[in-house]
Amino acid sequence: MKVETSSEFSLPITCAKLPSEGTCLDERIAKMNSPRLRTALITVRLVVIFTLAITLTGFESSAEEPGKSKPKQQAAPKKTASEKTASQKKSVEKSPSESASPFPQRFDAPSLDGGHGWLNTKKPLNWKDLRGKVVLIDFWTYCCINCMHVLPDLDFLEKKYANQLVVIGVHSAKFENEKDTEAIRSAIVRYEIKHPVINDSEMTVWRKYGVRSWPTLVVVDPEGKYIGYLSGEGNRERLDLIVAKLIDYHRKKGTLNEEPIPFDLEAFKLAPTPLRFPGKVLADAKSNRLFISDSNHNRIVITTLQGKLIDTIGNGKIGAVDGDYKTASFDHPQGMELVGETLYVADTENHLLRLIDLKNKTVKTLAGTGKQARTRGKGGELLKTALNSPWAISNFQGTLYIAMAGPHQLWKHKIGSPTIEVFAGSGREDIVDGSLASSALAQPSGMTTDSQSLYFVDSEGSAVRQIDFGPPAKVTTIAGPRNLPNGRALFEFADIDGKGETARFQHPLGIVQHNGQLYVADSYNHKIRMIDLKTGEVSTFLGTGKAGKNLKGTVQFSEPAGLSIADDQLYIADTNNHRIVVVNLKDKSARELKIEGLKTP
Repeated sequence: MKVETSSEFSLPITCAKLPSEGTCLDERIAKMNSPRLRTALITVRLVVIFTLAITLTGFESSAEEPGKSKPKQQAAPKKTASEKTASQKKSVEKSPSESASPFPQRFDAPSLDGGHGWLNTKKPLNWKDLRGKVVLIDFWTYCCINCMHVLPDLDFLEKKYANQLVVIGVHSAKFENEKDTEAIRSAIVRYEIKHPVINDSEMTVWRKYGVRSWPTLVVVDPEGKYIGYLSGEGNRERLDLIVAKLIDYHRKKGTLNEEPIPFDLEAFKLAPTPLRFPGKVLADAKSNRLFISDSNHNRIVITTLQGKLIDTIGNGKIGAVDGDYKTASFDHPQGMELVGETLYVADTENHLLRLIDLKNKTVKTLAGTGKQARTRGKGGELLKTALNSPWAISNFQGTLYIAMAGPHQLWKHKIGSPTIEVFAGSGREDIVDGSLASSALAQPSGMTTDSQSLYFVDSEGSAVRQIDFGPPAKVTTIAGPRNLPNGRALFEFADIDGKGETARFQHPLGIVQHNGQLYVADSYNHKIRMIDLKTGEVSTFLGTGKAGKNLKGTVQFSEPAGLSIADDQLYIADTNNHRIVVVNLKDKSARELKIEGLKTP
């Protein structure tokens, strides 16, 4: 069985290959329609990976489709942890017990020093503190959908090996806003992370370990020795096997510490609030209702446009239970769309679309299997087709368009039909204009329509895009970078007003159209931006560029993510401030929407 290898530790295993065709198993698995054949290929792949892991110092999987890792364009130091392997292999003396190790060729893990502070712990940790523990280091950045997809795997491993495993998050930021410790603190609470995190804002720890992509997971054994790494999402089973092997070996050797280490979680420092990280809002002037996705309370809140509480949907617990309002459950819902008396919800972390019957007060599942899609399918029957992080929904002439953040695509479902399918995006993560099939998107996260077009924001490409429904339908970029070589558009972010291609955003998450203008929630710039659809001119509507709470005089936001308009009032999900802000479009006056009677679930 042919395997591509390298003499350098940073590339010990790039991809398992079939002997006859030299085709990457990851690619063949992604394209395989037969569940039996897919299972067989996955088994072959794991055998190849772990056979080599025993004989090589490290392990790395290529990032499986659709979870491609994103390259960080930053030079590595002269000598990284990975590069030390070749020289150390020759000098390592193996004891009898060492030769029985499942990962015998090891070296001291680089220190964890060099960050700008630790979170979720009272003090910085070092390898002396972690002696006796299997340590899994997660190199991540909180904007990244692939990094988000790794978190449930880490939670699974932390619970399964609570007394033997410690996870250390190393937050090596992509966006400028993500370097801020307070922003990372909010992300830790929002993502419900329960392990220590280093703010690696200057990528010092990243460089020590020779990391090249998000997410990357490094394994260190109980003796503080670097074992290897895996890149990309979808590695739960492999990590489970690796951790189990290490625990078994070091328990027998007497080098395993099975006393739990207590941490000081950021979540315990945050006071309860009626709303917790609200992600999206939907205002309906006709019925005088406002729908709020109270994302971290796992529920939908309904009020009048003036803030009078009408109802709450969901019991507040994470789940995917259908039923009446009190029985139903969600998992961090985001976008919503109202069609008549039916509210459609992107139940993001359940990887489902939910349907709420507002008249009969019931919730049911419209589409998805409840499992994250691991391949880029074309679509299929509603309840048999796995989805991947649906983030926003918009209705146009009886068809729902869904921003599917995970595979970097837009999907569609004709209301009343039994199917759901891909609408636009090749699945490649980039900002490339073109036909619906050939265009490249980058984590679409917000949508809106007018009478002719669909508009959406690609958060990872910091771009505002358009699809004209008139033939031939194609994807164009109306503001922000586009069509740059080598994926450079993914790193062209800033805070620049201007026309079309000269304008720059920083991870926009929300968008709404009103009277020939697009209002954009420029989340990491903490601003609301405005685009004139006739001229293409981008300007700042509100916000200072710095996170804050002030609403009197100079208006401030903190990572606003959702927008909606009714009766010349702009409703803003001011996510990290845990509030809804209402702005009068005529005079730009702003106020917080107080919801009397709304309580923490």
